[in-house]
Order: sequence, then structure tokens, then C-alpha cells
Amino acid sequence: MRKVLLSSLVALSLLGTQAVALEANASTKAVSASAVTKAKKAAKAKSSEVKVVKEAVESVKLVSEVLAALDANQKDKAIKLLEKAIGKIEVVLSNPKAPALIPIDSKVIVQKFVGTAYDVQNAVITSIALLEKQRVQDARRIVTALVDEIDLITVNLPLATYPIALKEAAKYLHANKVDEAKRVLAETLHTFVNVTVVTPIGILEAETLIEAASKIAKTDKKLALSHLEQAKAALKRAEALGYTSRSDVTYKMLNEAIEKVEKEIKGENKPAKLFKELMEKLKDFKEKALKTLQK
Repeated sequence: MRKVLLSSLVALSLLGTQAVALEANASTKAVSASAVTKAKKAAKAKSSEVKVVKEAVESVKLVSEVLAALDANQKDKAIKLLEKAIGKIEVVLSNPKAPALIPIDSKVIVQKFVGTAYDVQNAVITSIALLEKQRVQDARRIVTALVDEIDLITVNLPLATYPIALKEAAKYLHANKVDEAKRVLAETLHTFVNVTVVTPIGILEAETLIEAASKIAKTDKKLALSHLEQAKAALKRAEALGYTSRSDVTYKMLNEAIEKVEKEIKGENKPAKLFKELMEKLKDFKEKALKTLQK
């Protein structure tokens, strides 16, 4: 086990220098990089489209001011601010079409894993070896790095509980139970619901590389094959990292489809039809690989 552990640690140390098992030419690397850049821009565009409810945001801001006033022993000011906060959220409640979760903020987080499927496998082996030696924190640092995704996170105010909490805090304040009011308000500011849409980067890269290869298959076979080789590597990385899809298409099927295209490019036949079929399979796979997490 010690030998495996050491070899795995050596493999992991290479990640910082961006060592990869499959060397790709500069053009192929550029295409891979562009996939992440485009996806990040698209996610930010979606983030900017999130319709943040002004009154809900203002209500949350006022609750923070209420807590600050209470910390400064300004109960009367706190009551007035809390009444304003309740008034703001009542405006939202007056809309019969108000959703259960009200968006108040959104952000995009990109976490890129610089390495291959082989590096992922070594990291898993290393973390298991560390856990067997009770080195939990060392294992945790390795496992938490096994992420390769773009996250679009929307922060939401739960309309079912938020107004009730504000009114409960107001009752405590009027009863001169300041500590209870502070507790309720503090808990309220920690009960927002995060909805995260997770997009695996490896799948995005493969899609972009395959599309790029389809455009140059007739004019630059060598570069097209390089793109496809990296597309397979990107999919293997996504699979090793545990990014799954609800699609009937599997990683194995995608890899086989890419290999068929490669064979056509190397031969005299026309790969256009196979490219189209491959891209349709991958599109379905990608769309159903998106994960929506709520917590």
C-alpha cells in the first residue's frame, strides 16, 4: 500500500504543473480552453437573467439592519426597521403568482480539474490509503479537489417560512424578549435556499472539440484527430470524476462513436453523417448530465 500511496502522491504533484498523459497540440488545447470560457460566459449571462425581487432583497437588508440596531441596544429603531422589512415582504406575498422560492442573488463558480482520468484514479487510491491510516484531513483535501464543473448558484428566500419568522421576531420585540428576537432573525438569515445547476466541464470540452473536429475533418485530418483524441480524454475524465447522465447514451457508447468517426477520417469515407449522429448523442447526454441541487 505504501508504494501505491507514494506513486499516487507523485502523480498528484504533477497536477500543479498541468502535466497530462495525452499531449495535445496548441490548437486542440485552445479549443478546450475556449469551451470553458464560452460556458462560463453563458452561465454568467443566465445569472444576470435571474429576476431578483427588489422588495425581497430590501427586506433581507433591513433584517440585517435590525440585528445591528439590537446589538446597539436600539430596540425602538429595530422595531421600526423590522416593520419595514415585513412591509416589503408583504408586497411580494400580495402577488398570487409569487413562487415558493424568491431569488435574491445569483453567482457563477468555475472549478477546473487540471489533470486526466488517470490522475483522478490515483487521487482516489491515495485518499483511500490516507483514510486507512486515519489521515482524514489529508484525504479530505485530495477529495475536495476532485471537481470539474461550472456551477450557477441562485440564492432564494423561502416565502413559506421567511414572513412567519419576521412576524415572530416582531412579537418577541414587542414583548421585550430581545434575545429571542435576535435568535429568530439570525436563524432566518441562514435559512436561504441555494439552488445550484451543475455543468460538468469535461462534457462541455468534448462537445466543443467534436464540433471543431467536424469543421476541419476534410481539410486537416491530423488536427481533427487530435481534437477527437482530447474529446475522448475529456469524457474519460468526466466519467472518472463521477459525472453521470440520465441519458440512455453511455460514456462507452460515446467513446465507440468517436472511434467510428476517427476511422472514417483516416479512411476515404465521409464522416459527416457520423459526426452528426455523435453530436446529437452527446447533446442529449450533456443536457441530461446537468444536475440541479437544492440545499
